[in-house]
Amino acid sequence: YGVTKLGGERAVMKHLDKYFIVRTSWVFGINGNNFVKTMLRLGNEKDELNVVCDQIGSPTYTPDLARLICDLIVTDKYGIYHGTNENYCSWAEFASEIMKLGGRKAKINPVPSSEYPVRAERPHNSRLSKKCLDDAGIKRLPTWQDALKRYLKELGE
Repeated sequence: YGVTKLGGERAVMKHLDKYFIVRTSWVFGINGNNFVKTMLRLGNEKDELNVVCDQIGSPTYTPDLARLICDLIVTDKYGIYHGTNENYCSWAEFASEIMKLGGRKAKINPVPSSEYPVRAERPHNSRLSKKCLDDAGIKRLPTWQDALKRYLKELGE
């Protein structure tokens, strides 16, 4: 996991002098399927859900990420940046907050990722440092908790 991402970044850096590479994680937004929509649906269908508790990262709301990219591209501060909403959580913690704020009653059972074998192993720690944003004077994104509240409002939840 991540080998093709790294290959893409290296190709950009090899062929361009001026570039913005923005790494992100756990993206959710109005278009397409995502973890939040899935949890809301499953929260309507089931009384209990098993959700991975040993993978940590930062959920990222697409409008916030878009704002960050817009802030970056009007500068000449080229480089690699980490663009995620603030704060960290496990998938299980994220699911619990989705249930709470989305008014669902499903109980979230934290389980290890070993209970969900996947083709590409995911990192246990997806936390990304925002030091480069700070150094460039770019405003950090709001917390994922704030982003989730705004997203649920956008969905009409």
